Amino acid sequence: MSSPQSLSEAERRLVATWAADCAERVLPLFTVEAPDDDRARDGITRARSFGHGERDTADEIRNRFVAGRAAQSARSPEAIAAARSAGQASGVAHMAAHALGAAAYAAKAASLSANDQDAARREEVRWQLAHMSDDVRAALARLPLLGENSSGPLGHGLLTSGALATTIREIQQYISSDATAT
Repeated sequence: MSSPQSLSEAERRLVATWAADCAERVLPLFTVEAPDDDRARDGITRARSFGHGERDTADEIRNRFVAGRAAQSARSPEAIAAARSAGQASGVAHMAAHALGAAAYAAKAASLSANDQDAARREEVRWQLAHMSDDVRAALARLPLLGENSSGPLGHGLLTSGALATTIREIQQYISSDATAT
């Protein structure tokens, strides 16, 4: 049985490009610390290629953890969060809910690198929402709300607490209010 956090392959391809865009914005926070580690950049590239239909779902599912392991090359919390954002983006081929993880980790990375952390996180979320197409918004609106379904990353674990959860809830609230406004 499929998880409601998976969505269809077509919907995963839609949200993969958005997730890659979110992760790519904070990638420099990682590459400045680990310039020789290409795993995070490769994960973002693979997510984008998957989104464009250029990569096979099964291959991407097999490779989904590689980008996230780049976090082991980083020292600072913001670089670790940037690598995890790339890892979440590369996991979208497996489960669409990872797109929200990519966005949340990107917002966390941006906040950790700023003097005014809350303002930086909010600004990153504003950018993410502004760069979300109607089709991506509609696909993400089909995901269960954070904590409502345990069969994926939105059900338990790191995404369900702290700044990551705050960001995901804000994005889901926006998607939900936008869906009811149209």
